[in-house]
Amino acid sequence: PVWRTLTSRDTFRTLLARSPAETVRSAGRNALRAPVPVPVRLEGTRRMSGTPFNVPPSAEFVARVSGIATMAKLPHRDRAEGLDAAFIGVPIDTGTSNRPGARFGPRQIRAESAMLRPFSGTRAAPYESLMVADIGDVNVNLYDLKDTCKRIRQAFRSVVATGCVPLTMGGDHTISYPILQAVAEKHGPVGLIHVDAHADTGDVILGEKIGHGTPFRRCVEEGLLDCKRVAQIGLRGTGYSPDAYEWSRAQGFRVVRAEECWHRSLVALMAEVRKQVAGGPVYLSFDIDALDPAFAPGTGTPEIAGLTPVQALEIVRGCRGLDLVGCDLVEVSPPYDTTGTKRPRLSVGNTAVTN
Repeated sequence: PVWRTLTSRDTFRTLLARSPAETVRSAGRNALRAPVPVPVRLEGTRRMSGTPFNVPPSAEFVARVSGIATMAKLPHRDRAEGLDAAFIGVPIDTGTSNRPGARFGPRQIRAESAMLRPFSGTRAAPYESLMVADIGDVNVNLYDLKDTCKRIRQAFRSVVATGCVPLTMGGDHTISYPILQAVAEKHGPVGLIHVDAHADTGDVILGEKIGHGTPFRRCVEEGLLDCKRVAQIGLRGTGYSPDAYEWSRAQGFRVVRAEECWHRSLVALMAEVRKQVAGGPVYLSFDIDALDPAFAPGTGTPEIAGLTPVQALEIVRGCRGLDLVGCDLVEVSPPYDTTGTKRPRLSVGNTAVTN
């Protein structure tokens, strides 16, 4: 096979010209064989701009429906060494309390990410300065949640030990707990921007202390969070007490209920949040159910009257300038979004890199 790096239209046209119809002898007679396409692989760097960094290939030259589904069609790597940031999937929903399906989140996010382009309109050029790749999924144990947490913690220890920033695709929100164990082991207690419909600070659920409704209480108990630098945004829905967020406030968290976000831009809010969480490493955890289910129905615990995609982008872009040491996008459950147009999720994921 002839391998080529597609860097321009001229190269692409030249490549096509190298696949003419040829005459071959078959079954004792001459036959015309159809043009044979030349296999095209973007070499190690997936270059489209002449830089040594990995860049999502342009659909002008590489069909979006072709190839193995990686995040943004970036190269797949086995390890995080040599990367500034890495997409990593954690396909579990063993910790869910309502509708399952988040185990399929990483795979579907990757499939839909073929629509992503290198720039998002902010004029930032992350792929010109950061080495980013997809390093696959954690090998989870679908039959044992505690063992899965151990596997996640070990996997992320190896990622953060290299200095690489993990960009995680969940999976239910349980995964934030073992990820933050690994992150805090390297960086110490971190600030947290938690975007969600739910506080996820429960203590015990059906006799279990580990699940998608308890991760941030476990994190506080283990000293993984710098509680004065924690903000929870978009909280809403019914609760089991008159003030479902009393525990969060008692720890020093800033709680921003969804009602405080209605009918307004969140640019000013994020300016305040930046001041609150600045001064140390910060982790961003974004539950897709923070968005109103009219925009993102594919989730296990939907709540009405949520955030809009515009507000989601304002939140993520509002993290610019912070010392982000990791992030996750969780609770994406594809079976409940049959349209295959989960653009709000993809925009959040792409913006996390772009800024």
